[in-house]
Amino acid sequence: MNPAPSIVFFTVASGAGYGLLFWVGLLRPLGLVPGSAGFGALAVGIALVLVMLGLLSSTAHLGRPERAWRALSQWRSSWLSREGVAAVVTFPPAGLFFIAVIGHTERLALPAGLLGAAGAAVTVWCTGMIYASLKPIRQWHHPLVAPGYMLFGAFSGAALLAMLAGFWGQAAVPAAIAALLGAGGFILKQAYWSSVDAAPPVATMESATGLGGIGTVRVLDPPHTETNYLLREMAFRIARVHAARLRRIASIGGFAAPAVLLALALVTGGALAGVLAVLATGLAIAGLLAERWLMFAEATHTVALYYGMGESRGAGAPAA
Repeated sequence: MNPAPSIVFFTVASGAGYGLLFWVGLLRPLGLVPGSAGFGALAVGIALVLVMLGLLSSTAHLGRPERAWRALSQWRSSWLSREGVAAVVTFPPAGLFFIAVIGHTERLALPAGLLGAAGAAVTVWCTGMIYASLKPIRQWHHPLVAPGYMLFGAFSGAALLAMLAGFWGQAAVPAAIAALLGAGGFILKQAYWSSVDAAPPVATMESATGLGGIGTVRVLDPPHTETNYLLREMAFRIARVHAARLRRIASIGGFAAPAVLLALALVTGGALAGVLAVLATGLAIAGLLAERWLMFAEATHTVALYYGMGESRGAGAPAA
């Protein structure tokens, strides 16, 4: 699949924003993050900005962005529509949470924060299910895709929260959470890549034509003499060497290294802990951008069989 920059940015930015909103809404009532109005306004404000920027960027990939609102009507059958509805429903309590933390209205901040956290979790799950529900793309129609979206959003949000809380000298809890989630993200991605590399293709030219019993099927003449939308969007290919490099960047730079840096921040404390948290957050966001880009670039749509393109091997698969 063609990794559109707008969609890559959307999934990372909105995931981090919803993750940050989730952790602030959950940890603030417990006193595990700074309770000052300044911190609350900064954390919730950044979360809402990231969510809005992500959602706005996603419309850049639509052919008719002005009709995007119509997707909300298909919530009974479409995960995309459910994501839109969940995002809309999450904004009112998130906005009230922002107002409440500024005004120190704790009686309003508690329910609004918890409702915002719940809405954030539901929205990110719906985003993951948009891809996990697509059967023609086996790399997405996988049991680890939707949980991965939840984990990566929670990880990036916790890393952001640890960085912000570090300026108030209270980053221990979010840093510990982010370190654990970063380690979990590293393990999940290794398990996911091992699974998709070892799994057989959903379909082959032989199974698609029903001629596999005769022998190997190949295309004599191409369906088109020039490129078209399907070839640009659905038959994008990435070289194995580039995929392997990006996997290392995503897994080590995006998960393992931030987890180690955040763990070190817990041990060191002080100004150095703040520097480590900032570095860890930067690496996490950069690694997640690489991971999201690769998630699209390695996806293989079965429509490519129509153009004589068999499924390419994953970066970690053995060569034939």
